[in-house]
Amino acid sequence: MGGLPRHRADSSVRDADPDVYVQGSFRLGTAIKPASEEEDYDIDMVCRLKYEMSDLSQADLKNKLGVEIKAYAKRYRMSRPKNGRRCWTLHYSEDAQFHLDALPAIPDYERRRILKESGPALERLGSTALSITDKEHPDYRQISSNWQRSNPKGYSLWFRDRMGSEFQKRALSEATRIQASVEDVPIYRVRTPLQEAIQLLKRHRDITFSDRSDDKPISIIITTLSAHSYDQEPTVATALGSILRRMENYIEVKSGVYWVTNPADPNENFADKWEEHPERKDAFYEWLDKAKSDFSNAAVAINKEAAGEILNESLGDALVDRALTRANPLRKSRFSNALVRAGNLVLFPAYMRKPRWPQAPEGQVQINRATYEQDGFRPQVFYSGGDPLPKNCKLRFEANTDIAGRYKVYWQIVNTGLEAENADSLRGGFDFDGATRGGLTHKESTLYQGQHSIECFIVKRGRLVARSGQFIVNIS
Repeated sequence: MGGLPRHRADSSVRDADPDVYVQGSFRLGTAIKPASEEEDYDIDMVCRLKYEMSDLSQADLKNKLGVEIKAYAKRYRMSRPKNGRRCWTLHYSEDAQFHLDALPAIPDYERRRILKESGPALERLGSTALSITDKEHPDYRQISSNWQRSNPKGYSLWFRDRMGSEFQKRALSEATRIQASVEDVPIYRVRTPLQEAIQLLKRHRDITFSDRSDDKPISIIITTLSAHSYDQEPTVATALGSILRRMENYIEVKSGVYWVTNPADPNENFADKWEEHPERKDAFYEWLDKAKSDFSNAAVAINKEAAGEILNESLGDALVDRALTRANPLRKSRFSNALVRAGNLVLFPAYMRKPRWPQAPEGQVQINRATYEQDGFRPQVFYSGGDPLPKNCKLRFEANTDIAGRYKVYWQIVNTGLEAENADSLRGGFDFDGATRGGLTHKESTLYQGQHSIECFIVKRGRLVARSGQFIVNIS
């Protein structure tokens, strides 16, 4: 299918230098199997043709690609393609369980120029910006410079950057295997903790919203927030923990509108439908709370079988059974540790109080440095979810925030384990810190064995404007 417009001898678009490539989850290596036999794999492709906006309307471009799609379907005796809102949809045989969405596109030269002038980072990502068709666009049938935008190549380049060193290590191994350079290894040929964590979260989402498909969070939002939250964790479990702790920190509010920015084009908001359909925003936060709870509950289960029972409802029996089976060691190593240990980095016990302030996100706060000091030695840096610290250490946490003006700072400490419980020190409330600008520091000590958390909250005019996400402290 990839060579459809380019190789058909009598193609009407041969002179437009067609470039056909995969976009979406297949390009990023985050595709998941359909949740049921009734659903299809959705393969998204772009067909970029070298026309300009002054040459034709969106409808003209859509029809040009339609001629090629219909010819292909006729040649291989396939059902008639569907002319959808943005794409041509081509269904393969009933037994194949997948369909292809082909998106007509042309280069967006003006957008590329604007992004180039915005700095080196956006110049690099924006050099492949596209204009795409949309039947619901007011200028769909007339020649206009006002088209919908997209940039799947730029986005995938950003996603590859976010995988960082973990991608490079795995890509090097794959490049050696196929005798190619690392730069030539496509993303989908590499399996990183970020990709597998996103797959688990998407499956959890699909099962959670199996009877509410209109409200389920869209994949591009989950993928973007996950990639932002990923911090080069080397395992799926630690990646999931980091993502679930930090994901909501990357949702912005601009003039009262919720934003999940396209990193390849800052003017595009992936959450643009939330303003028109606020129930979708509510559904996202509902899902995120459930994901945190489900993985956390699985983490404290006595054994893998018990964890499997907890996750069956949210991830599906088949996935969990494969994760826990002993018949296939490869699958066991890939999934079971993720299912059982992912929640280790997210704590939500019953005594942990929920924030009492109404949420009004305005910026970000992060715990960007943590140190421990033992027996008067020089302070040592440690990381969330890292190796257990010894008892009787002094801890210091430092946060930073981009919130302007005056605000109040609160810290929430959550302890677990028998020692903390016997000492009546499980905590879970909110401790006020007098700092109002800068100097966001908090001191603790390692008194009780177990897994504990600390989180920073910024409150402004009685509203919760930023929270850091949990920082996990393990004590031996």
